[in-house]
Amino acid sequence: MIRSTVQRFSLRRVFAVVGKELRQLRRDRLTYAMIIGIPATQLLLFGYAINLDVRELPAAIVDHAQTSRSREFVQALAQTQVFRFTEVNSDPSEARSRIRAGEIKAALVVPRDFERRLLAADEPVAQLLVDGSEQVVQQAARQIAGFPVRAMLRGQSVSPPGGAIEVLTLYNPLREAPLNTVPGLIGVILTMTMVMFTAIALVRERERGNLEFLITTPLSTLELTLGKILPFVGIGLIQTTIVVALGAAIFHVPVRGSLPDLYVAAFVFIIATLALGILISTVVSSQFQAMQAAIFTLLPQILLSGFMFPLEGMPRVARWLAELLPLTHFVRLARGIMVRGADLTELWPSAAKLCLFALIALTIATLRFRKRLD
Repeated sequence: MIRSTVQRFSLRRVFAVVGKELRQLRRDRLTYAMIIGIPATQLLLFGYAINLDVRELPAAIVDHAQTSRSREFVQALAQTQVFRFTEVNSDPSEARSRIRAGEIKAALVVPRDFERRLLAADEPVAQLLVDGSEQVVQQAARQIAGFPVRAMLRGQSVSPPGGAIEVLTLYNPLREAPLNTVPGLIGVILTMTMVMFTAIALVRERERGNLEFLITTPLSTLELTLGKILPFVGIGLIQTTIVVALGAAIFHVPVRGSLPDLYVAAFVFIIATLALGILISTVVSSQFQAMQAAIFTLLPQILLSGFMFPLEGMPRVARWLAELLPLTHFVRLARGIMVRGADLTELWPSAAKLCLFALIALTIATLRFRKRLD
């Protein structure tokens, strides 16, 4: 009698394999943490970040009238909570320089003949200068443009026809979306590629035993770390060039500021992202985990950096967290240099924070890399 090679289906054997997989998953702490962490993080990030109803955009006041009616007008606009008037400038040129440096988003200019303009229904009573490098500011300006100024000051319930506030959009008067998105895309693409490339490359070398071979050489940990990231720095600068060139050729996005300033900012940002990739490689144990961790770090940066959703619409805690992310500062630098024509001396707060992050991340990555090799 020939014994059948086909065995009966057994749930006991199936459950034995299931139990084995669950035990292995429990030992794989990183994957186990991601099962819980990814949905919880995405829920919190999307819930807090996706809010297009912004409030309290920093703005300045240039009040040439200095009358009780003009002050009443400014207070009424402040009560809308669309803009938060944080400072008083003496002239529009000073306000423009503050907008150019990214310190404020708008400036309300009240003319000397404000009282006369209130009585005339055919001309605006004030002018609002807005930063056109961010779409959210343009949207907020449109809300203010329809504010019933004359009706409010006259105690009426309906505003007379015609815009009471003239909106002057700086740097992007045609409100072209690529001018807002292309500069930020440089940072998003670099974050996606640099972190993932570095983490996966180092884990792959460890799996193949190449890192053990490098230990026997007289290389120091810092030399080995720099030797690993410098080729990727070149790749990152090439990617920056591609995005800038295609943005100019296809979407007509200019670089109004200094091109060397843009490359300096991109260089520091690339160092920061590569250090993050090295840090990830010292935590994970496989290329699949490296890819998971890279994606896990990418999502918060895209959502909280101000690239897609305005920081002003997020809770204060989310904005504090955004300040710890390198993409937040690079988006500010790229938009400031490319769209507003600012230089690094004007954008020094964001530049300093990005340099500090790169230095700290590179130091921690080097120490962790040495610990991992030992």
